[in-house]
Order: sequence, then C-alpha cells, then structure tokens
Amino acid sequence: MRFDLFYELALPAHSARSETTLYADTLAEIALADELGYGCAWLVEHHFMRAYSHASKPEILLGAAAARSTRIRLGHAIIPLPLHHPVHVAERVATLDVLSGGRLEVGIGRGFSPREYAVFGGDMADSRALVEENLAVLRASFRPGALNHRGRRYAFDDLDIVPRVVQQPHPPLWTAAVSPETWDWAAAQQLGALAGPFKPWFMVEQDLRRYRSAWTHAEAPRAGMTLGVLCLADGARAKALAQEAFRWFYGELYRTTLPVLEKLYPGYEHLHELGRFRSLMKLGVNLGLTDFAGLTVVGTPQECIARLRKYQAAGITHILCAFGAGALDTATTRESMTLFAREVMPAFAAGARA
Repeated sequence: MRFDLFYELALPAHSARSETTLYADTLAEIALADELGYGCAWLVEHHFMRAYSHASKPEILLGAAAARSTRIRLGHAIIPLPLHHPVHVAERVATLDVLSGGRLEVGIGRGFSPREYAVFGGDMADSRALVEENLAVLRASFRPGALNHRGRRYAFDDLDIVPRVVQQPHPPLWTAAVSPETWDWAAAQQLGALAGPFKPWFMVEQDLRRYRSAWTHAEAPRAGMTLGVLCLADGARAKALAQEAFRWFYGELYRTTLPVLEKLYPGYEHLHELGRFRSLMKLGVNLGLTDFAGLTVVGTPQECIARLRKYQAAGITHILCAFGAGALDTATTRESMTLFAREVMPAFAAGARA
C-alpha cells in the first residue's frame, strides 16, 4: 500500500496564514515528502470555496512542485472535465508531464458544485456524458499523430497537440468515485478509483468489492482512499489537536457539499444514499464520529498502523493522507509527516510482515 499526500489548500478563517504563506508551506511540505519517500502529492481543483479550498489553479502549483522535487509523483485530483474544454485539458496534462519529467498522475471527474457549473457554463444533468466525451478526447490526444474528434459537443480535425506527454502510453488515469455506478464505470474504463474524503468507509468498502469484481484488465486495479491523518509520538496530543482540526475540516466539507446532498440535482441522486450519515454530521462533527466512519486515522505510529490495516486488507492500494486537513500549522504537519514516513510506512512496504 502506497502513501500519498492530499491537499485541499484549506485556509480557515481562524488561521493566521495568508494565501502566500499557505502556498509556500504546501510547496515546502511536498519537497519534504519527496525526501521522505511519499508516493504522490495530490491537489484538488475547486472554485469559489473560500476557507475550504484555495486551489483554483492546481496545475500552476503542481508545476512549481515539479521544480522543487525529483522523485515524488504529482497528482491532479481531480480535473472537473465538464468545466473545461478538452483540448485545454490535454495541453495542461502534457505540459505538467513534461515539467515533472514524467511524474504526473491524472484524476478526472464531474465535480459537485452547482455554482461552478453555473459560472463555467456546464449542465449538471449532462455531466456524465460530458466526462465520457472529454475523456475520449484526452485519450485520443495521447496517441501519435493529429487529434481528430467528432462528438456530441465538440468537433475538430487535424489538431497538432503540443507538447506531448512523456509517459507512454500516457500518465496513469484515475477518476473520483462516489456513486456505485462510477466504480463500475471506472473498472470498465481501466481507471484507478479515488474515494473520499466524505463518503464513509463502510460504504466505500462495498464499492471497492464491486470495483474489484468488475475489473477484467491485465494490470492490477488501483484504488485510493483519502483520510484525515495525524500521527504523533504522543497519542493524546495527536487526538487533542485532531479533534479541533478535523471538526473544522469535515464540518466545512459537509457544509460545502450540502447543496448537492439536499437537492435532487439530475445525475447526482446517488448522493442521497449519504443522507443518514449527513444527518449525524449535522448534529456535530467530532473525532469519534469521523473515526467511526473510517474517515480519519489519528494517534501514535502503532495506533495508526493498526487502523490502516483494514484498508490494506480490503484492497486499497493508495492512502491519500490529508495531514492535519489543512487546519494545523505547518510545523505540526511536517512533524507528523516525518514520523509517519519513518515509523508507519515501513510496516506497509512490500515484504513487510503484517
């Protein structure tokens, strides 16, 4: 099981950090992760979500991270395809793969924000079809020769896409996976599946079994789970710090997703399966609840190892660690990252004893 970093680029109102400091801290943490042996650093793309996410142009940050690192892979998780022209996406992906020397991981998805769709001119009811067409264009851009496409929304001929991706045949492709149907689609499309950060583990575990059963390709399936993580030598200190940090993060996350959770937007009806858990969250987010839901891993290295075993046993291949969930200072985040890399990650390395 591989361990990655996951960033929403949160900037809580109570934080003393500026956006300048947030970006600098994030890039320094990715450089540290490169030295510590983490697999990948994933950045989201969100718009108009002050406090929760200041990652409106993650490709620029990923380019900066590429210049500050040599080994760690760099993940775009996710590009909301319906909000972008597919040729722009193809050029963005290729440029990042060149800048990183072939270290890019590409996550795609539909997005979930009604405001983003309203501003950028997409139709949420048509989001699945838009993802299908845009993904087809992206895949065609990886093939040698001119790019030609005739689809329901886009049509173009003889486009010379430059630059070209470094990785062959293309960078690893992933999709955000929330609904069971998306897990099925991911298996059929030979895409890695990225779960979390708001769907409880007991539901993801069912989706994961479905995904693995539907997988028919020669390469092994890839599944990532996003978790709020805080690992410290003093377990009591870890829990005390995580209580407030994760209360803020998961509370903000559910507040941000509430418009889609509470309204039957066409194509997003599956989110109502989260209704019972949403009701619990509205009563008050706390570490006990997020722990119960399998959304957080907090404690000493040994406690973290014990809690991570269930994800490994179920077939999760990548844990995306949101250290402190962006709600803690960078010194504590770096302390946790370092201890986790030295004492937790080796327990999950190939050949390590369970």
